[in-house]
Amino acid sequence: MENEVMQQVIIFTTILAPIVTAFVQVIKRTVKLPNNALPIVSLVAGLGIGSVAFPFTDMDITLRLWAEAYAGLGGTGLYEVLKNRIESTK
Repeated sequence: MENEVMQQVIIFTTILAPIVTAFVQVIKRTVKLPNNALPIVSLVAGLGIGSVAFPFTDMDITLRLWAEAYAGLGGTGLYEVLKNRIESTK
């Protein structure tokens, strides 16, 4: 049972992370923000986008919030890894 629940959280997080990353990039290009504020923006975006996606999952609200937070913070990490990789290959 616990394995199944964690699997649902990981799947939901995996689906949300690229969406949150793209959304944060749109925000970053339209609004001038300091770089140290981006993780907070990403966390809030993850919570917001995940909240809108509630009809697509039957998870408990607590698990959904955790998955959304992971997606938000993971989205920032995903962007930084890709950015650093691209810069190092130039």
